[in-house]
Amino acid sequence: MFAHLRLIALAVILGWSGIDAAAAAAPKIDFILVEKADRAMTLFAQGKPYKTYRIVLGGNPIGDKVRQGDDRTPEGRYTIDRKIPNSEFTRGLGISYPNEQDRAEAKRRGVKPGGDIVIHGTPAYIEPLYTLGAFPDWTRGCIALPTAQMLEVYDLVPVGTPIEIKP
Repeated sequence: MFAHLRLIALAVILGWSGIDAAAAAAPKIDFILVEKADRAMTLFAQGKPYKTYRIVLGGNPIGDKVRQGDDRTPEGRYTIDRKIPNSEFTRGLGISYPNEQDRAEAKRRGVKPGGDIVIHGTPAYIEPLYTLGAFPDWTRGCIALPTAQMLEVYDLVPVGTPIEIKP
């Protein structure tokens, strides 16, 4: 019996527990702040900034999303409502747009609010522009970042995380 306990203790000491040390050390992200004008997305853990990423937005980035097809990124408070493991752009985190206020505003205007707003990676043909320092806004209203960074964000952010998108 003591031989088994020694073997288990040795396995734990040597890191054979099967737990990924990097994953265990990663903070729990509890808030995301997107600042459209600065093209920045900051992840927060325990109320403190953890990491900030350079992002790109919809092709018509100034102003709040008004209707489907306007290529604008919405502004307001939302929630990460789903993880998309096989997104067209690597991975995705769904944003709970439109909310009740967005739907009411669209109805008042007589338009559809749109939907399927996602934080996602970047297609391979655009990635080389990033290495040259060019970050063109190209999405249909989503938030995009380089693929390697999206993989990191995808692993860090749980479903249910609040997100605020500011102008």
